[in-house]
Amino acid sequence: MDQMIGEYSLQTFMPLITIFSIVVAITVAHQWYYGFNVHDAMRIFMASFFLVFASFKLINLHQFAEAYAMYDIIAKRLYWYGYIYPFIELGLGIAYLLNWRPKFVNIFTLCIMLVCAAGVFIELRSGKKIVCACLGAVFKIPMTYVTLLEDLMTAVMAAIMLFY
Repeated sequence: MDQMIGEYSLQTFMPLITIFSIVVAITVAHQWYYGFNVHDAMRIFMASFFLVFASFKLINLHQFAEAYAMYDIIAKRLYWYGYIYPFIELGLGIAYLLNWRPKFVNIFTLCIMLVCAAGVFIELRSGKKIVCACLGAVFKIPMTYVTLLEDLMTAVMAAIMLFY
């Protein structure tokens, strides 16, 4: 029998769990090879996270933009934002990977992820059942507090890297 998370089975979240595990594995492999450093581990995690998640969004950009406009507070008002958001994530992933202007990148990430989290929180509070666009249109994962946790986790990591 499949284990339940709220009203959803664990199987529902398997694509997300698998991808998250790959991002963690990349981070661990980097740390194993280059030596353990908390700041570096967070930077590589963020680089991997944004690069992988942006890639899934770019597979079907139009469907991602449609799904994203259902809950993102910016994309609801500016529909075209859903078309550029995956490129923002891609740019963040590359910036983290190259360690380019870390202060700017972390401030930008903190702001953008808090805006994303706000939109997710508002939709979760409304009780609507919508599909999360975090993995684009490739997987139909329901929006739950897991989505909010993803956004807040990246925001917190960016904040920690700002002051660490």
